[in-house]
Amino acid sequence: MFKEHDFNYAMENTRVVVSPQSAIETFGATRFSFTLITEPLDEVNCVRVRSGMIEAERPRILSPSHFRKLLLDGFGDEAREYADWLESNASVARVLRYGFQFKKTDLSEKVLHETMESATDRLEDEIRALADPFGVLIAGVDDAWEVCLLKFSMEMIQRSAGGNVAEWTKRGLV
Repeated sequence: MFKEHDFNYAMENTRVVVSPQSAIETFGATRFSFTLITEPLDEVNCVRVRSGMIEAERPRILSPSHFRKLLLDGFGDEAREYADWLESNASVARVLRYGFQFKKTDLSEKVLHETMESATDRLEDEIRALADPFGVLIAGVDDAWEVCLLKFSMEMIQRSAGGNVAEWTKRGLV
């Protein structure tokens, strides 16, 4: 188990080298094909490359009444008052819900004996040549590599939310 400073270090030192061309689909699940490159701390001129899939579930709009049910589980009177306010202001209070599943069954890992820079450059060229609209290359931290994937997931949610809301609005769903 890693500590808070490990988490912070991973968040600060994760960068998306190749971004997916596509955002999270509004009306269906989206599968991102990731390649994550990291440097083991105890080896020189060595990188670890993990590949796999991250699936973003179809985004959902939670109505105030549904959000109220989630909100009140285990909360007190202040939460109940807030939920009442949400329900009475239904036209302005909608919550987006995104869900990600990390598919470890699709995970592969290999160790390459080359520098981080040369491996990253080579993998970037390979991923761009595939022209996969859902392909992504992430450079991150070895010990907290799953945090790197979570950071990518959160960035995709932020990038996709505006388009998802616009699509729902266009169809009269919000």
